[in-house]
Amino acid sequence: MRAIVQEAYGSADVLHLTQIPTPKIAENEVLVRVHAAGLDRGTWHVTRGLPYALRLAFGVRAPKNPVPGMDLAGTVTAVGAAVTRFAVGDEVFGVGKGSFAEYATARESQLALKPANISFKQASVVPVSACTALQALRAAGRIAPGQKVLILGASGGVGSYAVQLAKAAGAEVTGVCSAAKMDLVRSLGADHVLDYTTQDFADGTKHYDLILDIAGNPTLARLRKALTPTGTAVITGGEEGGSWTGSIDRQFRALALSPFIGQRLTMVMGTQDVADLEYLAGLIDAGTLTPTVDRSYPLEQVPDAMRYFDAGKVRGKIAITIREAQGN
Repeated sequence: MRAIVQEAYGSADVLHLTQIPTPKIAENEVLVRVHAAGLDRGTWHVTRGLPYALRLAFGVRAPKNPVPGMDLAGTVTAVGAAVTRFAVGDEVFGVGKGSFAEYATARESQLALKPANISFKQASVVPVSACTALQALRAAGRIAPGQKVLILGASGGVGSYAVQLAKAAGAEVTGVCSAAKMDLVRSLGADHVLDYTTQDFADGTKHYDLILDIAGNPTLARLRKALTPTGTAVITGGEEGGSWTGSIDRQFRALALSPFIGQRLTMVMGTQDVADLEYLAGLIDAGTLTPTVDRSYPLEQVPDAMRYFDAGKVRGKIAITIREAQGN
């Protein structure tokens, strides 16, 4: 099968198209014929091998799995002996192992049936980012109707879902992004939009019940200044910090400080499971949640997709198309 592979960590230049064997499935897995795959921040980190601490889990000198990609949408072509929820021919979306390929394996517990009202391309950009946004707002943030919610990085992958999910939860939503992306954030339903280059969310004029910090790496002091006295800040992502630990040290400092103050500081590292995927599918079916695909690239152009992602220009998500003619 055709697949994108990398034999070392580095820039988009380490990614190349080649032929490799079709993967074998375990008893709790299915084989998915990938129609489209999503490019997420985690895949960027694994490609780069940054922060260095990540390599302890993924491989010291190169990724243990040479095929990048997690998000996918496609058709089930084989099922393991223990699989009960899916059959050959089912259209699914979720996360798999090495989705930048014509076929990928995926655990039954990390897949759901694809919503019928969206394309494979749209479905492929949902799992990682939308699940992270949902968990950040609902489980970690404990969002409630009527709250004032601030989303830093509102135009990105996680942020574009967070705006819609917060509105669906009955919150008053303020999104922060660059001037070039303010129209997108407004179209997603944000009540207010701030241009981070000219407007300071922490100037003390407004306070929020819940802040979702996806981008920008503001100090904990600035987050606290923008919160109400009993507000909650949820930190996820953030690309600054040292090469060894990245932004994780700021998240740990937030957890350490939280018990000693009236405000609540916490973090979330997104996971994907059946319950959340099916919940999101229901919102998509109802028209409450809509994936935002900025650009799509064919499989052989994954290096170009990674360069565009790296440039910070993405509005929403990037999709990788493997079978353009079949429902994308």
